Amino acid sequence: MKIIPFVLLLIPFIVRANAESSTLEIHPIKENVYQHVSYLDVKPWGLVAANGLVVIEQQHAYIVDTPWTVADTRQLVSWIKSQGLVPKAALVSHFHQDASNGIAYLNEVGIETYASSLTNTLLAKQNRPQSSKSFTGHTLTLANNSIEIFSPGAGHTKDNVVIWLQRHNLLFGGCFVKSLESKGLGNIADASVEKWPKSLNNVLKKYPKIEQVVPGHGKIGDVKLLSHTVKLARTHMIEKTKKPNGQ
Repeated sequence: MKIIPFVLLLIPFIVRANAESSTLEIHPIKENVYQHVSYLDVKPWGLVAANGLVVIEQQHAYIVDTPWTVADTRQLVSWIKSQGLVPKAALVSHFHQDASNGIAYLNEVGIETYASSLTNTLLAKQNRPQSSKSFTGHTLTLANNSIEIFSPGAGHTKDNVVIWLQRHNLLFGGCFVKSLESKGLGNIADASVEKWPKSLNNVLKKYPKIEQVVPGHGKIGDVKLLSHTVKLARTHMIEKTKKPNGQ
């Protein structure tokens, strides 16, 4: 395995993709854990940054959520290989584009892709490529049990899952968890807002030692991101009841 001193990794990598996407950013956040950030112009929000991870286990790299575009997914795989690592698998947290749009490319180049059976069902309904491997149940472990996928219940989407890195006490919440800067829940077209708080509490019960949380969009924080998201969901429900006919 090619070893890079962690102190050198404090300098973020910026990878230029083609015209299909904006600049892909790669930032080290823990030893052997990187954050990838990709961008897409999404109406009505404008340019939206989406977070994912690259987790290294020995010489293998595991991608957590694909970038927004195929071009950026291709660039991310190229970067992984340039570090002397083998892209082993990718984990998809839910069916939306900001988590799953690179599935087809990864399948094409022989990198295993994992998603829940519900995520694959939702992708199929949209006539979009599905993961090469699916799972049912509440948990799945990979990479010598260093990566755990947990399905906490509906929230941002019916199929959203979180990824737990026990060695780092790090939770990748994806779009299921909002950043502290978020003033609202964002895209709730496929959300189950009324179930969201309970699902978040399921995560807190499952992982009481959370130290760091990576949301799907916005700044990395700590366990306060979960309670912040609970508050946003409850506020949304209260405001909805105040509007005529729940509109």
